Amino acid sequence: MLTEYTFWFIFSAVIAVMFFIDLYVTEHRHGKITLKASLIWSGVWITTALLFNVFLYFYLTNGHQKALEFLTGYIIEKSLSVDNLFVFLMIFSVMNIKPENQPHILKWGILSAIVFRIIFILAGVALINIFHPIIYLFGIILLFAAYKMAFGNDQKIDIENNWLIKIAEKYFKLNTDYIGKRFFVKIDKKVYITTTFLTFLLIESSDIVFAVDSIPAIIAITNDTFIIISSNIFAILGLRALYFALSGLVNLFIYLKYGVSIILFYVGIKMLISEFYKIPTEVSLIVILIFLGGSIILSLVSKKRFVK
Repeated sequence: MLTEYTFWFIFSAVIAVMFFIDLYVTEHRHGKITLKASLIWSGVWITTALLFNVFLYFYLTNGHQKALEFLTGYIIEKSLSVDNLFVFLMIFSVMNIKPENQPHILKWGILSAIVFRIIFILAGVALINIFHPIIYLFGIILLFAAYKMAFGNDQKIDIENNWLIKIAEKYFKLNTDYIGKRFFVKIDKKVYITTTFLTFLLIESSDIVFAVDSIPAIIAITNDTFIIISSNIFAILGLRALYFALSGLVNLFIYLKYGVSIILFYVGIKMLISEFYKIPTEVSLIVILIFLGGSIILSLVSKKRFVK
């Protein structure tokens, strides 16, 4: 079996190559990503994650269990990412960002998300190791997130009260006339921020809020730092392509958020009772697949009936 350091090296090398392909090689000349291309690339990145999972199964010590944990964590994080992409759709709509400029913003949003996600994961694992009862707080956070997703009103993009935007506007003047990709422009020797940069800040603040919900969810499945980080990063891989796939199919998944909210509720309960009863990872994987797949099937069936 390969050592842990070898796995970290292999994972880092694979992810570096994949993200370079995802964020730079697949960049279209005019920035636009077609629905067909986005669906193909989404399939490529999901397949890559599954192949890595197979690699874990055969070459990692206790590979059967670790592969189950990776797959379960990956599905949770991917399904939560889909819900967050719907928020991105609203942000781009509110900020009136042209489709050809959206990939550039998403690229930097994804790169920043990787950094914040790793920081949050390391902090979350460290907190549990230092003060284990904090796991109950994480469980409560997941239950609240489940309730908010299922019964909360549709999210509104509050630009004026966003803390990141307030900080940016405190130190820079805004140029609302610029409609290109650049985050900063220089006019008469003065530096201005653009609406493109403000949109990036909204995307970033949304992802930070998302991480507060998603990190406890994966920690409920495993406390193995390698599995937590690798499943999270693989879930982020291909999000830009998945965004453009969803933007063309957004009306098909009307019940997806309810399936994801049930998954969050289940994981929250799993975390709260973990000291008394540890639910096997196999059971968690089956529950997640049932509710995620069920919500997608129900959405598609309902859409088909509505069209008729």
